[in-house]
Amino acid sequence: MPVEFISAVHTDAGASGPAAASRTGLDVDHLRTYARALDDGGFDHTLVAYHSASPDAFQIAQFVATHTERIRPILAHRPGVIFPTHAARALATLDRISDGRLTVHIISGGSDEEQRREGDYLGKAERYERSDEYIRILRKVWQADGPVSHQGTYFTFEGYHSDVKPVNGLVPISVGGSSQDAYRVGGQQGDIFGLWGEPLKETAEQIAAVNKVAAAAGRPDPRIWVSFRPIIAPTDELAWEKAHRTLGVLKDQARNTELLRHYRTTGRPANVGSQRLLDIAERGEVHDRCLWTAPAAATNAAGASTALVGSPETVAKALLDYVDIGCDLLSIRGYDPLNDAIDYARHVLPLVRQELAHRASTQAA
Repeated sequence: MPVEFISAVHTDAGASGPAAASRTGLDVDHLRTYARALDDGGFDHTLVAYHSASPDAFQIAQFVATHTERIRPILAHRPGVIFPTHAARALATLDRISDGRLTVHIISGGSDEEQRREGDYLGKAERYERSDEYIRILRKVWQADGPVSHQGTYFTFEGYHSDVKPVNGLVPISVGGSSQDAYRVGGQQGDIFGLWGEPLKETAEQIAAVNKVAAAAGRPDPRIWVSFRPIIAPTDELAWEKAHRTLGVLKDQARNTELLRHYRTTGRPANVGSQRLLDIAERGEVHDRCLWTAPAAATNAAGASTALVGSPETVAKALLDYVDIGCDLLSIRGYDPLNDAIDYARHVLPLVRQELAHRASTQAA
């Protein structure tokens, strides 16, 4: 499979400052501009994130699909929110609207507090078990020629049939996380597995853990998606100056309890991915070529928060380092989302693609 680039849509121009740490609403004009910038800039996918307080992800994904030509929405979806039969039909409909461009990213939920805001009181291990069952139901419905029934631990139904099917028979399914439960569900069920940006050694170890589960299940290795928040400038020196300015804004926002009222910014995070990022930050601020952990420490690792810092050439080489260990989906979104996306499209994506094309031509020769 080719190496592809992922971004993430932002629904509000007010969330496009240097930190962009909050979801504050929906600015339709900004969303349209942002989605088209990603489409025109050559990104392959864009994540449509999910949070209990944010605009509805299904509708945002449909908006992105209908206002772009080629970019593929990756719809984040929580299994505890709607029944899987409804989800199967809704996802197939959205896939039809997008002409087969949809991917669904299953998020089991790393925070009990956030899950309970929408009435989900299952523990973390049970949430992953439910996700496993949910994914199996989605595929059963999509592939069925007639009515299907299911009796499981979390869901039971009889005689369900959907007239609408995905364009290519199935919608690709992504799973993410850094816990053993995540590796198990992702290895057994995922077409794609998502990781946050850790050092190369730790990332390779996680990939091996997921692939081991896939092999035991008799499945192909999932494609690996790794996420960073690059900070670029014409030279490495200027990029580090910009990085420290950005860090100052992040720290100011982390102190703003109203701005971040929906996010935990103190205390040990509940999810393993955030815990791992904080542990890595304690071991050192810079890892490998240019992986910077200070933003993770400043934000209490609230989401993908490690940066790659440097000139476009330095950041492109760092991304290629991850390609070399098995990552073929590179998620890059900035702390100044729209402007950064435009800069990445102009200065980073072409360098990575040129080097990959050079490698391919050399191997062919």
